[in-house]
Amino acid sequence: MTFGTVLLLGVAAFLVGYAKTAIGGLASISIAIFAIVMPTRESTAAILLLLIVGDVVAVWHYRHDADLSLLRRLIPAVLPGLVLGALFLAVVDDTVLRRSIGALLLVMAALQLALRWRSPDTTAVGESHAAALGTGLGAGFATMTANAAGAVMTLYLVAQGVEKRRFLGTGALFFFGVNLCKVPFSAGLGLFGAQTLSRTAVLAPVVVVGAWAGLHTARRLSQARFDQAVLVATIVSALALVLR
Repeated sequence: MTFGTVLLLGVAAFLVGYAKTAIGGLASISIAIFAIVMPTRESTAAILLLLIVGDVVAVWHYRHDADLSLLRRLIPAVLPGLVLGALFLAVVDDTVLRRSIGALLLVMAALQLALRWRSPDTTAVGESHAAALGTGLGAGFATMTANAAGAVMTLYLVAQGVEKRRFLGTGALFFFGVNLCKVPFSAGLGLFGAQTLSRTAVLAPVVVVGAWAGLHTARRLSQARFDQAVLVATIVSALALVLR
């Protein structure tokens, strides 16, 4: 492994932690980096383990801010979404998967831009059962195939008018549970090889450092500035995957 590859993976691990305690969309850069420097299928398992490390820090810090009523509406559709994502992973090759990840990130970024353009000062909307089920299904599929459900959740929580700490706490608990559910699916697909596990062990401390930095940054910068950075990062990383 070259120095450049090690550096890129270190940056990706840092951003995983940073995104977990600040704004989740920044993890899209990490997803893109892992999918570029590693075989794409194995990259989904490697980054999953790092995401869980970041989840632990985020859940602990925001443990009093999660909205359980929102989570109860989403959970019933997540498992079917995970199953569909696992089936998709089982039948596509690396090139199709990499480009699918990029296309999915672009679609999520476009949806976020559309939502902001239509309603920059979004307030809570009707809590549709269909919207919750659709979000759960989409989040399950997106997270299983690309670890990219953050944008799906962002759309749902923004539409509900969720304020910043409640947003972070609800997302942290949701993704911790979802990512744990993904572990047996990825294991069943044979994605947790010895190299993946050893790489995760080396990068885990970098995730913790990133999470610490995210906690301090989140206190100082506005949600609007975070959101703008997330959209730019998502678009750039998605284009890198699609055009590679």
